[in-house]
Amino acid sequence: MLSLTSPTQWHQRAEKYFLAGNYNQAASIYEEAITIEPDFKSYYWYLGLILLLQGQDVEAQTTWLMALMEGEPEQVEAWNSELVKILQTEVQRREILEEYAIAEKIRQTIKEIYPQDIHNLLNLLQLFIKLENYTDQDLHELGIIKILQSEPRVEVNLELLMEALESVLDHAPAHPSTLEFVEACLPYCKDNTQTLLITLLPAALDIGYSQKQYEIAVQLCELYLQISPNNAEVIGHLASLYQNAAQYEKGIETAKLFFFLVEELADKVFANRQILRGLMTAGGYWEESCLMHNRQELLVKMLIEENPTQLDSARVARLYNANFSTPYIEDNPIKNRSIQNQLMQICQANIVNYAREQVNQYFQGNLERKKQNKPIKKINIGYLSHCLRSHSVGWLARWLFQHHDRDKFQVNGYFINTNPLYDPLHEWYLTKVDKSYKSNKSLQLAEQIYQDEIDILIDLDSITLDTTCDVISLKPAPVQVTWLGWDASGIPAVDYFIADPYVLPESAQEHYSERIWRLPQTYVAVDGFEVSVPTVRRDQLEIPDDAVIYLCGQRGFKRHPDITRLQLKILKEVPNSYFLIKGISDEESIKNFFEELAEKEGIDSSKLRFLPIVYSESVHRANLGIADVVLDTYPYNGATTTLETLWMCIPMVTRVGDQFAARNSYTMMMNAGITEGIAWTDEEYVEWGIRLGKDEALRQQIAWKLKQSRKTSPLWNGKQFTREMETAYEQMWQRYIEG
Repeated sequence: MLSLTSPTQWHQRAEKYFLAGNYNQAASIYEEAITIEPDFKSYYWYLGLILLLQGQDVEAQTTWLMALMEGEPEQVEAWNSELVKILQTEVQRREILEEYAIAEKIRQTIKEIYPQDIHNLLNLLQLFIKLENYTDQDLHELGIIKILQSEPRVEVNLELLMEALESVLDHAPAHPSTLEFVEACLPYCKDNTQTLLITLLPAALDIGYSQKQYEIAVQLCELYLQISPNNAEVIGHLASLYQNAAQYEKGIETAKLFFFLVEELADKVFANRQILRGLMTAGGYWEESCLMHNRQELLVKMLIEENPTQLDSARVARLYNANFSTPYIEDNPIKNRSIQNQLMQICQANIVNYAREQVNQYFQGNLERKKQNKPIKKINIGYLSHCLRSHSVGWLARWLFQHHDRDKFQVNGYFINTNPLYDPLHEWYLTKVDKSYKSNKSLQLAEQIYQDEIDILIDLDSITLDTTCDVISLKPAPVQVTWLGWDASGIPAVDYFIADPYVLPESAQEHYSERIWRLPQTYVAVDGFEVSVPTVRRDQLEIPDDAVIYLCGQRGFKRHPDITRLQLKILKEVPNSYFLIKGISDEESIKNFFEELAEKEGIDSSKLRFLPIVYSESVHRANLGIADVVLDTYPYNGATTTLETLWMCIPMVTRVGDQFAARNSYTMMMNAGITEGIAWTDEEYVEWGIRLGKDEALRQQIAWKLKQSRKTSPLWNGKQFTREMETAYEQMWQRYIEG
């Protein structure tokens, strides 16, 4: 009751008790005032409000009705308006005090008086959400959608409308009424599309990437494009969302439209990257993929030549993985590492330009800490990733977290875009860190890392997530390391890249901006994998019991036509053999891809089997057991799939190359004590494939060796690997301290 309708002594006396919460005393004053001045209506309004707040709803309504009974219609309307004004003043006070239950009760009362008051209804909607009482029916039951759809259109405060929309999108994106609400809001934003954009696009990206509800995110973007059909920013993101939703053709066509709409070179680089991503994710468009890859290389070289220094944060974020396609298409680290390093130098320079204050703060702060040279009982380790969940990185990194020596190391987890829906592996990670922090904002993450005084920050994502790259580029920790998630990023702020004696050749250092830190045996190890009951059988696939089954289980990115031709050559030379193909891709395009190549190689396509994806990792591993031989991809090998194959004791053939991505299976096989199946040329790859297919005794021998390796191999010793990683951390920290 911050403003009064009359400055009489009665109001002044009552207000003092009302604000103190002494409702009985305030009510007594108004009852006395009504006795003395019965025609002064505001006394009734305030008395009724007090009764309402005391839970005497019927008495409140009776009090108000008494004051309204004798009025003419025009008077009643004016009195109602006066009453609602008092109620609105009080409800705003309660909302500021975060007394949401009381506020909701008052707004429900306003709704009874003015059921079409859209502003009250939008505020009431937000109170439902704050009180966690919101249901999918509320938008309809409150009449909000119907009112917004009415003609002529109601006048509505756009800022309040967007606040309500943002609340609903954040709280209940999957409710069917949410999309109806978005659609009902569109006409009110036609003259101010930017206001809708800053509400809708962040919500769509969060719903898509954090919550993995790509279909809903797609629909939100499509709705926005109804009022702004050529908005390049939305179209660019929509291309990725279509691709993630497995709508590959739409994703590719939308990316091409995006490329057509943008003009700046940095935007062209990103747009062409979106086209490439769509083509390669689908998996069957290799000829066009190679053309787009060549165009991408040209665009990136032009950008390097231009060397822009005034790029904003959004454009920098889109450049981090502009070069992602290179290891999938060609094994040429001398050229490609140079391009990647130069591209990352541009990103770093622009970040230092627009975030100079923060970069300098971290540099000076960490330097001051170093000068103090305080003895530390524990090295403070921070792990930064969006993959510490049911994801390949999540499955492989867990043994490091499991076996960390907590007497020597404080372990913090910085989790990006973690799905709010229950993920048991992510929940497990939360129990394995001393401190956890979740955010999808790079500046917030970097600041938290700096405030936590992390000594060594481990990046598990490399260039696979722009947020991670942003954080790393700000250099919030004095020592920064890339491990596991991909090849090294080339970001100048990274000090070390974890490798081993095999996964990078001895000459690799000259191509890397990071110092390569080689662990003594392997750069990754696990104690094992959970294996469930298989869901595929030979008879289900109409494959004879005595047939030889080859399997290649990789996503569309890795299906290079050159290695696929070699796999088909093997199939052709081994009688009674079949080829099982599985992996995330566009089913139709990947099937056409294999069948066209099979026809060219003179192979009956009836020898091919396309397996559906299973979303249980333990079932996926069990299903690997159907294979006699696994055929690896090149120039981008398997990694997690290779470890799973070896754990299942299945022989495999891999083609070793020069780049990191072409040597993953090589290092894992060497560390499992297996050299059979390691090929250094295309000819050797085919020879090993044929030999393993024809020689059952050799396959059994390899399977036995793999089973025995579980007892002795460093690949299956997570505790030993953790000690080696910890030794590396200690040595890195000592080097830093010694300058």
